Amino acid sequence: MKKLVCTVLALVMVLSLSSAAFADGETYKIGICNYVDDASLNQIVENIQTQLEAIGKDKDVAFDVSVDNCNADPTVMEQIIQNFIADEVDLMVGVATPVAVAMQADTEDNQIPVVFSAVSDPEAAGLVDSNEAPGANITGTSDFLDTTAIMNLIFAQDPDADLIGLLYDPGQDSSTTPIAAAKEFLDEKGVEYKEYNGTSIPEVQQAVSQLIADGVDAVFTPSDNTIMTAELSIYEDLAEAGIPHYTGADSFALNGAFLGYGVDYANLGVETANMIAQVLVDGADPAELPVMTFDNGTATINTDYCEQITGKTFDELAELFADLCTAVKPIETAESFDEAAE
Repeated sequence: MKKLVCTVLALVMVLSLSSAAFADGETYKIGICNYVDDASLNQIVENIQTQLEAIGKDKDVAFDVSVDNCNADPTVMEQIIQNFIADEVDLMVGVATPVAVAMQADTEDNQIPVVFSAVSDPEAAGLVDSNEAPGANITGTSDFLDTTAIMNLIFAQDPDADLIGLLYDPGQDSSTTPIAAAKEFLDEKGVEYKEYNGTSIPEVQQAVSQLIADGVDAVFTPSDNTIMTAELSIYEDLAEAGIPHYTGADSFALNGAFLGYGVDYANLGVETANMIAQVLVDGADPAELPVMTFDNGTATINTDYCEQITGKTFDELAELFADLCTAVKPIETAESFDEAAE
């Protein structure tokens, strides 16, 4: 009998110790909503998850992460957010401006913290009082684009360019400020431009057919998710026509565009995860946690088509752009960064 009692007591002690050890590590529930399935945003989500896993091991905590994609459907987006609320997540992550705006509206009463990622202009979108002091339950990382820098690349490569195509989705908040800046730059330079719009892949393809027919010398697209989604279906036509496509992210170049300039989206995901940990683990107040912006100094050139499009090799272009960029990097066409790394 004594042996049985000792055995039971020993088992109770083991279970108690196990429970205590489990209780030491906090678990945080996180809901991530991605706006659309494209190389840029997918890269952000993947790096958020990887970095959170690393942070969890380092800080002896766990992150229970749910990821969903609304595919640019507002109804689906709202349902995803409501599901996160019903699941009582500790924090939501909105990837791209439309998701962040929806999350902001849906957390005004419950004050669930929101960390956004890839919001080009948080102040203009009304998400924060200012980038320095957000002022509410929301903060995050911005992929703000230096449009003047891209314009300078266009004319460094082709000083005689006299017709620039502006290809974008007018419904994308990420395009509003950069397109306005591009128009201002071109107006001051006295260079003609035409606008080409699309809100779906077929519309973007039609817009590209028109700009090719119009004989534009170059095309500019900001970090526009609609055009990003369509890039794989338009890059070959642009390459065949010899028209360089200058864009606001390296993922465009991955998917065939001539050049992507701007934020490293892998790093954007890492830093978004770090901000999530600051809020949940370190107790930072989103209202006082400044929006993080990045140096937009890297140009990524697609080496499969750069010579066909411009008549210049990658090395020649890298030398030409050296004084206008922090770095110039090569990339080959692929559907995803994982595929490119294989």
